[in-house]
Amino acid sequence: MAVRVDDARDRISRAVWDTVAELGIEATTVRAVAARAECTTGLIMHRFGSRSEMLVHARQTLFERTAARADSAGSARGTTAAERLVAVACTALPLDDERVVEARIWTGFAAASIAHAELRELHVHHTRQWLARITEHVARLDSRVDDADATAYAQQIVAAVEGVAVLAVLDSATYPPAVQERLVRSTIADVVGRIAGAAP
Repeated sequence: MAVRVDDARDRISRAVWDTVAELGIEATTVRAVAARAECTTGLIMHRFGSRSEMLVHARQTLFERTAARADSAGSARGTTAAERLVAVACTALPLDDERVVEARIWTGFAAASIAHAELRELHVHHTRQWLARITEHVARLDSRVDDADATAYAQQIVAAVEGVAVLAVLDSATYPPAVQERLVRSTIADVVGRIAGAAP
């Protein structure tokens, strides 16, 4: 019985993710998710309680997926601090089919968060965690980088990464993976150079 319950939860969770990815936030209704999961709307409501909670679940899933990828990139051995920073930053770019879906979902949540207080709070919370992660990697570039400068440099990198990701989602022909990586690498190279130039 427990296996069946887990299977049902996994199926519903996947249905929420796929519906948000394919239809967008606004069109992700309890009915649409139930149809994709091939279950009743009552079962969806029993699982989440409300449409808002269902959307929160999708946003949390997005965070967990991207955080796991960033953790892996940031712990690579035999690489320099700058190389790890580049690797972590690039995990947020839509460089393959899986990450294109994630970037579409991220963009949808960013837009929906403008008018949805609960989603906005969660979205901002996760984007601040992403900034904190990048800030930690910037600080590891040089022990003489203070907290304020590390944050400022990280904001520059995050703005570049998220801007490139949105542009690539909307216009992949102009911003293919190679261009995305070049732009982010250039931004990080600028940061690394400025830090090196500021060192006594």
